[in-house]
Amino acid sequence: MTLREKLHDLVASQAEIEAHEERADAVRWTGCTPVEALANRSRARVAGVIRSVTLRPREGVPAVEAELYDGSGALDLVWLGRREIAGIAPGRRLQAEGMVCVVGGRKTVFNPAYELRPRPGE
Repeated sequence: MTLREKLHDLVASQAEIEAHEERADAVRWTGCTPVEALANRSRARVAGVIRSVTLRPREGVPAVEAELYDGSGALDLVWLGRREIAGIAPGRRLQAEGMVCVVGGRKTVFNPAYELRPRPGE
């Protein structure tokens, strides 16, 4: 670690430190793309931590929505036709893959394939 990085860490806010840790953790997953680099209408693999989970029906169909954060940005993961998904909860880390599209100005992946990461101690 360079002197400049050490000085930056001393004056960085808690949010900056957490974002840096998330980016570093997501990089460890092979083939993952940072959320900030995702292009509309492209297939991608991302990794991060789930910040929120909501049940929000879309056009009368139940849908579980989760916000995935990787330190560079946030991505909405939406599973249509589901009311809940075991293991999908705030604080859980996962890797997801699917087609990225922009809905209402937010990057979104519908019905992604996903892999849950073990929690510390599991």
